[in-house]
Amino acid sequence: MNYISNITRSEGDPKVVRSGPSSLGAADRLARGLGWFSFGLGLAELIAPRRITRALGMPGMERVVRAYGAREIASGVLSLSVEKQVGLRSRLMGDGLDIATLLRGFRSDNPKRDNVALALLMVFGVTLLDYVAAQGTSTRHARDRGERRLYPDRSGFPKGIQAAKGAAKNFQAHRKDRSETILGLGASRSVPST
Repeated sequence: MNYISNITRSEGDPKVVRSGPSSLGAADRLARGLGWFSFGLGLAELIAPRRITRALGMPGMERVVRAYGAREIASGVLSLSVEKQVGLRSRLMGDGLDIATLLRGFRSDNPKRDNVALALLMVFGVTLLDYVAAQGTSTRHARDRGERRLYPDRSGFPKGIQAAKGAAKNFQAHRKDRSETILGLGASRSVPST
């Protein structure tokens, strides 16, 4: 992953040598998983709507399934972004649409009614996960308006301020030695006088 992030950096930007422990909580990891699930489901709905409608005994709903696929991809992208709360809320609203649509296929004259029941059960389960992730991320990332985040324990230097100061001193000393050598001052000082 560090290699990929270094590809996108400009020549003067610092490179990522190693990453530290993840700052993602359980709700954030669940949101990420649901985002990827949403993306995959949306692709399946866009690519094979006829297969899905045939399996559910709901022919003629291919356009609806494709539209739901586009919605799933959009929700997935949002769930994977910094706006994961918006993505999870859109997933919850989409789950409501999915349930309403599946209930139309849960008729006694539908020969694939068992498949619809299974699909409803799965959508209810995913809805529960969406709700848990939405609540968890909202709680984890909530803050009062006007409240400033303070980071007194962070320096911005991966190895600490002292290591950065030492590196700066070493750099300055190296630079001074180099400039003296280029100007010819370094050689004259190193020759002992007799």
